[in-house]
Amino acid sequence: MALTRDFKATIAARVERDPAFAKAMLDEAVTLFLNGEPDTARLMLRDLVNATVGFEALAEDTGRPSKSLHRMLSPTGNPGMDNLSAIIGAVRKALKVNLEVHTISAA
Repeated sequence: MALTRDFKATIAARVERDPAFAKAMLDEAVTLFLNGEPDTARLMLRDLVNATVGFEALAEDTGRPSKSLHRMLSPTGNPGMDNLSAIIGAVRKALKVNLEVHTISAA
């Protein structure tokens, strides 16, 4: 079955009209990283960057080359913690949100 609309365009449109969706995507990406699912987290973060700040603006905000940021958030990317922190910080700033970590104690 053929897709009727491009996935990236669908995400971008939803992020544009629904700020809560964008915030939920950022929250989910960070949660995935913290829960040991970096591959899915990178792809989700890449979609969010494309739908919000864009890679050129992200490069300016983080001081890293755009091509490097694309590679970091690719399926085989491997961003270090400094780069990941800078990327998440730039997206967080663009969305005007704060992140809080909540822990659940093991019973």
